Amino acid sequence: MTKLDNRHIDEMAALLALAATHSFAAAGKMVERHPTIISKRIASLEVRLGVRLVERTTRQVQLTDVGKRLADKFRAATDLIHEAQQEAAETAAELQGCLKLALPATMGRLWLAPQLPFFMAQHPKLELDVDYSDAFVDLVEGGFDAAIRIGHLPDSGFVARKLADHRRILTASPSYIERYGIPREPADLLTHNCLGNPRLNSFPIWRLSDGGRVEMIRTCGTLRTNDSMALLEAARAGIGILGAGEWLPARDLAAGTLVRVLPQWAFDGDGGIYLVRPSRRYASARTEAFVAWIAEIFRLIPWSGPEQRSHDGELTAR
Repeated sequence: MTKLDNRHIDEMAALLALAATHSFAAAGKMVERHPTIISKRIASLEVRLGVRLVERTTRQVQLTDVGKRLADKFRAATDLIHEAQQEAAETAAELQGCLKLALPATMGRLWLAPQLPFFMAQHPKLELDVDYSDAFVDLVEGGFDAAIRIGHLPDSGFVARKLADHRRILTASPSYIERYGIPREPADLLTHNCLGNPRLNSFPIWRLSDGGRVEMIRTCGTLRTNDSMALLEAARAGIGILGAGEWLPARDLAAGTLVRVLPQWAFDGDGGIYLVRPSRRYASARTEAFVAWIAEIFRLIPWSGPEQRSHDGELTAR
């Protein structure tokens, strides 16, 4: 194993400061050294590695492509060292610092926001910075420690943990069923008012499966909106049939204000609910604590139980 001595660390600090400032004078101020010291350290690093890292002109200093890649790796290495130190410090004491989370907007407000105060009560020195949004956020660029995402995960290189299956089901109010009847087959939806979310890639197609067959129905309806709560309110009011993740109408199904429609059918290929975090070698103790806590929350979520209320009031095993 190559020994990392003080000279190597000084060279690393000089390159990182130069990458950040593009000036020997500014880099010197950053690390509290004379600019000539910074220049000598960069020259020493270039000689040791046998490659040019910096292009020097009379006006500015630019890193070569090799220099930029090396600075990126140095930066990642220093981040890991910082995280390892934080992890060690946090393990020995109460969790503290700031935990930055990205949570889905509607699900987060309905199911997670009421639970977060209990997590905070367990860790009173911990600060939470929570972003509720259905927009895709860049975890690294945004500085997020963790996020919850719904659906299918792209191959992003992030560390992911599946918290629950994600099923989208059909529901309607008893008043709608009484007025317009109950669909018996997916094709019957063609004559019903189907509430639509144009944000979904498949809109206006509802791709339904009963585990063996797959039916694709081109739906139409009098309400289209990207706001899940607006769709839920319309369904409660008897406007139409709602197709949504089962977490959205779960409380209404339990209360009987909504009932299942076509309970043997669900949307095909809806993926899961995942906790994702940046793919770093070390996760902070506060992140690990949140991962364990949120996994337990989803283990107990009411819509993940073995039963759901069907349109005739029976309980249908899943």
